[in-house]
Amino acid sequence: MRTPLTLIALLLLAACGGTTPPPRSPAAVAPPLPSLPKSAGLDRVIGSDARGLVAQFGQAQQDVREEGARKLQFGNAACIMDAYLYPPAKGKDPVVTYIATRLPDGRDIDRQACVLALTKRR
Repeated sequence: MRTPLTLIALLLLAACGGTTPPPRSPAAVAPPLPSLPKSAGLDRVIGSDARGLVAQFGQAQQDVREEGARKLQFGNAACIMDAYLYPPAKGKDPVVTYIATRLPDGRDIDRQACVLALTKRR
């Protein structure tokens, strides 16, 4: 009687073992983006204060202030950019933490392309 119980226990344990999962294929890697000069991209805008933005893009079309936050809007026939400025710490001048860009008709446009278009048309 002892042998059938041992055999059943061994069969149950063997059934719990499962199989080894197949090896995973390496994750797809996106091709590298072409490198642009640092002065041509978002790093010129993100982290800038209002004076820096005006120096790069001219006078803002809109300047909206709300409880510590500020939005400056720049635009031309190519695109419109809204730059959102927030103080990095209490007592510090607000700097750009995010930008939103769009075409004049409201469709999306690449943020870096808009920065370049605003700079070139100035």
